Formats: sequence, structure tokens, C-alpha cells
Amino acid sequence: MEELAVGTRVEHPRYGEGIVSKNKITSYEIFFEHGGKIEITKRNEDLEVKETPAEKPKNSLTLAEVEKTIRFVLEEQNVLQEIVPLGDKWLGGNMLLQPVNLSLKPKEIPIESFFHKIVMLRDRLRVLEQNINSHPGLSDEEKVNMQQYITRIYGSLTSFNLLFADNKHYFVGAKS
Repeated sequence: MEELAVGTRVEHPRYGEGIVSKNKITSYEIFFEHGGKIEITKRNEDLEVKETPAEKPKNSLTLAEVEKTIRFVLEEQNVLQEIVPLGDKWLGGNMLLQPVNLSLKPKEIPIESFFHKIVMLRDRLRVLEQNINSHPGLSDEEKVNMQQYITRIYGSLTSFNLLFADNKHYFVGAKS
């Protein structure tokens, strides 16, 4: 449904005819003849538009514009984490860390927990890269030097690539 402007006349099967009085981020405040003031979600499909005002009010944001802006900010801050699947052969598996001294107890760790930590490490390295690239106090030469160091870190982590289901998620170091 298209965004409704303040002043739009609507019809609702339960509340009858009403007028949109406020356009909030996720809902409309509507005054109905028989129901009084009621807040209805913007996703509600029961509203039928009867009459729209001559012009839309200025400076109003649509729900789609707000969602797009929030998604952009979350992606920029790397808050929305990509879902990275563990390889099928490892699902439900455990890692066993056996000390050389057999009198010591071995440590067993679910592979999913270990894998989650590896993925978090990769995500934090990506955030570090973004922070370096956008840092105003670093020269281009300093940025390149730090990027090369991070690339070498990725190269050190390539041993963990066997845990990933899809090679597009692999760690990649410097290519020769």
C-alpha cells in the first residue's frame, strides 16, 4: 500500500470511515467516526483509501525510506552479520584437544562454537579494515601498510577454510 498522508480519508471494515491524523514511522493514527482515535500498523491491509488530500505534507518520511536508512547505517557499521554456514560434514561434530601428557584431561569443544568464533574474528577484521580505510589521521602509505598486515593475518587463517560450507567465505591471504 502507498504511504498515506495526514488528512487522507480511509474506510476500515470494523471501525468505519476515518481520517489519518498522524503518520508515524510504523503506524498511522486515525480518527474513526465510530471507533475514536486508533493506531493501525502501516502493514495493515484492511484500510481502503477513500480520498487523499490535495498535497502531501513536506518533510515526511515513508516507512520504506526509514527502513532503507536504518539498513544502510547497520551495514556501514557492520552490525548486520552475514550468515556463514558451517560445512555439512562438521555439523554436530566436536573438536578434541588432546595434551601430549596423557595424564591431563582432553578438552572437547563443539565445532559450531569454534566456527562461530572464527567467523566473529573474520567480521572484526573486516571492521578493522573499514576503520583503517576511513581514518582521517592516517596517510595513504600508512593505510596500505596496515592493509598488507591484515592481508597477512587472513593468510595465517586459511587453515580454517576447511570448516566453511562455501568457498566464497574463505580467508584469502596475499596472492602470488
